[in-house]
Amino acid sequence: MARKSSNRRQRYIDSEIGGVFQKKKGKIDIVLIYPNTYSVGMSNLGFQTVYRLLNEMDAVSCERAFLPDFDEKAGSEVRTVETNRLITEFDVIAFSVSFESDFLNLIAVVEKAGLPLQSAARGDPHPLVIAGGVACFLNPEPVAPFVDCFLIGEAEQLLPRFIDALDLASGKQDFLYRAACTLPGVYVPEFYTPSYHSDMTFRALTPNRADIPETVKRVFEKEISRTFSCTSILTPNTVFKNTFLMEVSRGCPHGCRFCSAGYIYRPPRFRSFSTLKQNIDMGKEKSRKIGFMGAAVSDHPDIGGLCQYAMDKGFSVSFSSLRANAFTPELISALKKSDIKTVTIAPEAGSERMRCIINKGITENQIYEAVKMVVQSGIPNLKLYFMIGLPWETTHDIEAIVTLCKEIKEKFLMESREKKRIGTITVSVNPFVPKPFTPFQWAPMNDVKQLNKKIEIIRDGLKKVANVRIQAESPRRAIVQGLLSRGDRRIADLLLLAVKNQGNWSKTFKETDLDIGFFANRERSIDEFLPWDFIDHGIRKSFLVKEYNRAQREETSAPCPMKPCDQCGVCTN
Repeated sequence: MARKSSNRRQRYIDSEIGGVFQKKKGKIDIVLIYPNTYSVGMSNLGFQTVYRLLNEMDAVSCERAFLPDFDEKAGSEVRTVETNRLITEFDVIAFSVSFESDFLNLIAVVEKAGLPLQSAARGDPHPLVIAGGVACFLNPEPVAPFVDCFLIGEAEQLLPRFIDALDLASGKQDFLYRAACTLPGVYVPEFYTPSYHSDMTFRALTPNRADIPETVKRVFEKEISRTFSCTSILTPNTVFKNTFLMEVSRGCPHGCRFCSAGYIYRPPRFRSFSTLKQNIDMGKEKSRKIGFMGAAVSDHPDIGGLCQYAMDKGFSVSFSSLRANAFTPELISALKKSDIKTVTIAPEAGSERMRCIINKGITENQIYEAVKMVVQSGIPNLKLYFMIGLPWETTHDIEAIVTLCKEIKEKFLMESREKKRIGTITVSVNPFVPKPFTPFQWAPMNDVKQLNKKIEIIRDGLKKVANVRIQAESPRRAIVQGLLSRGDRRIADLLLLAVKNQGNWSKTFKETDLDIGFFANRERSIDEFLPWDFIDHGIRKSFLVKEYNRAQREETSAPCPMKPCDQCGVCTN
């Protein structure tokens, strides 16, 4: 098995373009870990950006490590890609966590390394264990007992300050105390004590030293055009298969009420056309495929010119997402010329009522027009993304998903006949999971039985419709995500049990006395203190409450104006 792991590592190295394999002597030794497999981790643009930023610092030597692949022995050691060293040989073990589902893998990596799992049991001989990434600055509490400190915010501004202050010579505890007191965005869980009401609801997270701040303020990059975020290491062993990825935008102005990206990344920011052209030029020596990434790619004011510039340079282009009301002949033409076979449209909900509730901001006519443009361009396949279990959803709203899909199929078929070719429509059905720092953070989540019933309605309604396939995310997996999304430190023991059960959540739930529904499915009171309320993202809670109430009244809200205003609080701080 060790030889198999070594051979795989060598294949990864041999296939990479851009890896950093020259170790710097006498510097801070950091191992950057994505708590999932190599293929998943190297597909993550944020992980690649942090790797590049760290290795650009004179004071740092950074290597990568990942969770051992699934076909490797359960007890496999975690070693770096660059030099095959054990992660315990480094000064700092840094986790980049994008998804709550990888919290379990974070603990598993620490266990595989042979380190004490609890932060309190790790002394100065052990590496400093830190974690960052979007999952951490949404809600780090479920894994707080296992991490020495969290970095809350965006890496471009946060990492240089942290590395400049990093000095373990006087002991890890001394550094953590100084960092928690003086560095914005640094959260050290051991300096905060949680308390609870008699009904199990969260009371507070209180500093246990006088000079520790009550809140941790997120750090963000005001002008992202000063920086770039693009693929630093190209490899075929990823989801995107040798595609050069580049971040076009950060955040989203539309404010869909279920989406954390529309709130924690406020204000929304776009990179300048000139910066993005430089990014494209950087990629021409690595690949002929380019992927534009961001929650609001199609909102970029120069997206048409950007596509044309990339194609003039010989690239094929693809997008992480496009809104149905942003489809233009230029964008569709770019996709067609790039030989894209499938385009994704996300109505999110089947009825206009539900799209008002979630503040989606697109109409059925805009969806139909987007479908028409896709088929007329010659792109054969369509993927439709829907959510179920949304707040105030009724059976009629679920049936409306079936009706909308049938209408889309009719228009799809009508346009396809002219092309004398019909492709496939894939309907992706995904349970709603309430996310911190969104207007729906208080909303209840459907249980497994409710979600299965709604999926069955959709399957039954579309089973006789030719060329339509249904893909439904597991409701049980969604409940786990909801548990980790809104849980607090009391979830930590459950995570340890899940690690012991090798990720078997069904077995874990049967063996615990914890009330899963209390954390995953319960509606929160507006005045309840939430486990993540100690993080300051600059968004007024009153604004989120207002949006939650507007949703209940089925009212939409205008997009973020992307200029200083007093709408949510971020741009007036």
